[in-house]
Amino acid sequence: MKQPRAVVMGAGVGGLTATAALHRSGWAVTVLERAATLEPVGAAISLTPNAQRALDVIGLGDDIRALAAWRGDGELRTPGGRRLARMDGAAANGRFGGPTVLLHRATLVDLLASRLPGDLVRTGAAAELADPGAADRPARVTVADEELEAELVVAADGIHSAARGVLFPGRPGPRYAGFTTWRIVAPAPARPFTPHETWGRGRLWGTQPLLDGRVYAYAAAFTPEGGRAPDDERAELLRLFGDWHRPIPDLLAAVEPGDVLRHDIRHQTEPLPAYHRGRTVLLGDAAHAMAPTLGQGGNQAIEDAVVLAHHVAAGDAAHAADLPGALAAYTRDRLPRTMDIVRRSALSSRMPALSSAPAVALRDAVVAAVSRLVPGLLLRGFDGIADWRPPGPRQGRARQGPGGPDRSSRAATRGRADR
Repeated sequence: MKQPRAVVMGAGVGGLTATAALHRSGWAVTVLERAATLEPVGAAISLTPNAQRALDVIGLGDDIRALAAWRGDGELRTPGGRRLARMDGAAANGRFGGPTVLLHRATLVDLLASRLPGDLVRTGAAAELADPGAADRPARVTVADEELEAELVVAADGIHSAARGVLFPGRPGPRYAGFTTWRIVAPAPARPFTPHETWGRGRLWGTQPLLDGRVYAYAAAFTPEGGRAPDDERAELLRLFGDWHRPIPDLLAAVEPGDVLRHDIRHQTEPLPAYHRGRTVLLGDAAHAMAPTLGQGGNQAIEDAVVLAHHVAAGDAAHAADLPGALAAYTRDRLPRTMDIVRRSALSSRMPALSSAPAVALRDAVVAAVSRLVPGLLLRGFDGIADWRPPGPRQGRARQGPGGPDRSSRAATRGRADR
């Protein structure tokens, strides 16, 4: 059988995971990345147990687990430092099968790239989807003065995906989620700290350790879209968070203005008709951009990648003979799950968005009381997310266990965008 060809548009976390999974499944893959290098945009990424199990499929799960920097408890605090709730690390590990691993995005990209032959990724290659293909013709992608034909195109081209517009013209894309975020990686403060997230009035801050001794911190403010600091973003963070509890002021004092990343958050709250059309599939933010409040954006892109590779495995004669049917199965498995997480992520942002003093006081009192009376309640917010497992070789396209693809969702999407 002739080796099938795949083109992956975008070499981010989702695109590289898809490349590794497809390569292992028997595909000849070419990756086209617009940027000049694989150096990722962003600071850190948290990989929850669902994504770690997905990475087991490409032999990377144990490497990721070895990078866990913290296996203890976490805290939810007020700006003054009062603890509202405690996240039990041991209970989370037992409930979901392991710890969440926080690592720098560059580390993850390097690990993913190490699983690929050196000639698969072409950087500085701005690609455009010319034809999504159909059952009787290949898909076509143009790059520079060259046109590539492929049995499969994976559009992992991010939140501003041009391929999404080609597949579903006129459909609304991601919209502003109501808040902007800042991210920094700073030296560890002199005084030890417990990982925490802190909620204020329409603002939040999180501080988490990295294995290399540095600290990843993120902040958010619920503010109109498009805002920028009049001077620099570090100065803006000092205005917003400089009087919050330690180590927040210490971390801000340790970074330079150019070390601060700021991005408005957008999410895809209106679902697309499908995640495929013809021989082209959408993956990650191109399909289902979500708010970072549950930390699932990159994790869901990784899930997408291994589920796609499962359905289009080149050695599976049935899938090879019916690639459009395999892509429809990918949509049926992924669209309901990811859109549920998009909605849950949007809902989870409402609590820290509260800004009036009475509402914030009531929120804090309720969170503290619930945490004290029902200690494991906060963990339940990740049920159906962190307990997901990838499809096994004998399960085919059926339901794969907690949080996995659901047969009941298939009728709603059967046959969509197969043309």
